[in-house]
Amino acid sequence: MSAITVRNASGNERSATIRRTWTLAWVLAVTEWKLRFYGSFLGYLWSLARPFALFGVIYLVFSEFAKLGDDVPHYAVYILFAIVLFTFFGEIAGGSVQSLVARESLLRKVRFPRLVIPLSIVLGALFNVGMTLVAVLIFALLNGVYPMWTWIELPFLVGALLIFAAGLGMLLGSLFVRFRDIAPIWDVVQQALFYGSPILYVATMVPEEYRDVYLINPIAAVLTQMRHAMVDHNAPSIFDAVGEPWHLLITAVIVFGSFALGLWVFQREAPNIAENL
Repeated sequence: MSAITVRNASGNERSATIRRTWTLAWVLAVTEWKLRFYGSFLGYLWSLARPFALFGVIYLVFSEFAKLGDDVPHYAVYILFAIVLFTFFGEIAGGSVQSLVARESLLRKVRFPRLVIPLSIVLGALFNVGMTLVAVLIFALLNGVYPMWTWIELPFLVGALLIFAAGLGMLLGSLFVRFRDIAPIWDVVQQALFYGSPILYVATMVPEEYRDVYLINPIAAVLTQMRHAMVDHNAPSIFDAVGEPWHLLITAVIVFGSFALGLWVFQREAPNIAENL
């Protein structure tokens, strides 16, 4: 009887810890989101302005001047979707790099689960991308992209990017506490990922002999499937684009392996974060 009581107490304690962690993460995410736009006349509209402004420049240069997307149906819609999803990825991964150092005083003065900080970044990014995708879907409808049953894939595509970005974010944030060179290194890597992923172009423009290796990149795989599911159902899906299905297994290993590694490193470093800052 006592063993059952101990197990129940332990289970209740774990549940309470999980609820507390999520509650604190939500409060921190909401607080930081409000502070970001405090005193701003346009408020949240600035979050919409960034991807739409970048889209406008890219579309003007690559479509109107370079005529890059002339043979790509709904090229403008595709670019906008790709920019928004990559911005979401960067907001989590890049936003996590200095997240622990930026909250040094909080970490030193308050005792709370350190996982709250990366969780709050993920929640804030999810809120931003959710609101932005509503505007993108309206833009898509106005540009002749009609709803398809494959639109239900969007949450799964966002989820795949979230898992990949969160893992990288926890890893980078933990390493930055000890190695401050991580920030400029990540800036270079993120810039390379932007041009190395099908954002300005579509994956079918990559020579076929390189495409399998190219699509191992999780961002490229997600954006390729996004084009098929959200923009042009006649475009090849990720399953059609890769020559060998097992290549997708490599992509999945990268996504979930990054998350597992990031979580492991973060949990290992968490008890000593305040001392190392």
